[in-house]
Amino acid sequence: MKRWLLLCLLSLLVSGCALNSILISYPSQIAPVKAQLNTANPIKGVREIESNISGADGLLYAQEAGRVAQISGDFEASKRYYQQAVAGYLEFDDKATVSVTDIGATASSLFINDNVIPYRGPGYERVMLHQYQALNYIFSGDKQGALVEVRRSNELQSFEQARYQKSNSSVQAMANGTIDAEVNRLEKAAGSLTSSFLNAYSYYTTGVLHELLGEPNDAFIDYRKAAQISPDNPYLQKDLVRLSKQLSMPQADEFERRWGKATTAKRDQGEVILLIERGFVPEKQSFSVPFTIHGNWQTASLATYTSNSRPVSPGKVKGLGKSLTASPIANIDALAITALKEELPAALIRQAARIYAKSEMARSVESESKKRRNETDLGVIAMQIFNVVTEQADRRSWLTLPKQAQIARTYLDNGPYSIQLDNGTPAQIEVKSGRTTLVWAVDTGNYTRFYSIII
Repeated sequence: MKRWLLLCLLSLLVSGCALNSILISYPSQIAPVKAQLNTANPIKGVREIESNISGADGLLYAQEAGRVAQISGDFEASKRYYQQAVAGYLEFDDKATVSVTDIGATASSLFINDNVIPYRGPGYERVMLHQYQALNYIFSGDKQGALVEVRRSNELQSFEQARYQKSNSSVQAMANGTIDAEVNRLEKAAGSLTSSFLNAYSYYTTGVLHELLGEPNDAFIDYRKAAQISPDNPYLQKDLVRLSKQLSMPQADEFERRWGKATTAKRDQGEVILLIERGFVPEKQSFSVPFTIHGNWQTASLATYTSNSRPVSPGKVKGLGKSLTASPIANIDALAITALKEELPAALIRQAARIYAKSEMARSVESESKKRRNETDLGVIAMQIFNVVTEQADRRSWLTLPKQAQIARTYLDNGPYSIQLDNGTPAQIEVKSGRTTLVWAVDTGNYTRFYSIII
């Protein structure tokens, strides 16, 4: 019994800095940070997570810190945090490097739970990381830096999908009625979205930046990809009409018949493009499947998403001389749900291996305890308590991402404007004739923060 209990203790020690997520759920750790984003001084939330960037889940904490700094308007600090997250992803890409820590963490997960495994986010998180880094550069006035991130974001949409398909081909489906039912439920919750790797918001953002930085052909390609994912967005439709006419594309007449003529700027007018983000992506929950192996109780815990989420209302933008209603371009919560659904088969295989390993530990302790009659109950009870306490679902994810992204676009006369999202606090923007004002609004619930730049 002492030998097995020592193995359990060593497993916990090998997990190192990931211990927080083993004993305390990740959503509980990030809750104070999200609450801080709904105050007048959101940057304070970085202090809650900055020290964890050097740990096993450093990539995830770096993403959160970068997002908090970005929402706070500190684009330089956000760039530094995001660069740390990018470095974390590149380490995962280096397949030739397998560290002792990684081996230990993977082995430990057989005796503890998936929270021991160093965090490598789903593909949509990595794509959005570069999308947000591009916004950091553009709002800092670095156009070339923005273009680098734009291209990287586009490349990653294909790279991540190929990586998933390759890894998933080696995962054999396991018959489990509970898991099958959960996959079906998640599919319904995700709606019409079929892949977590194709993000219309990322494509639209990179398309906008391509267009603003003098690359209309690349912009047209990205807008078309966004429209394939989000075909009903009226602003995106008019962008395709306008650019296809401008570039003399063969689809120009067809697009115009389908969506109508696109408006253009009048004399002394400038363009305003609004990227609006609302709410927070939902937290993962857990569901448990209790059963017995060799007469010992075991509990399997896996992550899931609940379906009681409230719909997001289209933003009403006021102060532009006319009311402008934004239109959804992407539901980030649907991306998260779809990513979890894609991960479930592999998670189930790890779960099966873990349950078997824990069962064998319990059987060994019971066998050894029976040889020492006075220890029988204590040994079996101690091992069952260890199994129950450590069987926690992996609920880690980038939780400061928005729930939904919306867009709007219009032409306005030259001059200053006081804009307002719904009934929130007004913000000042400037419109210049022949130029484009890019406005980024982040609605975290109690606060809406606006950032704008004229390009």
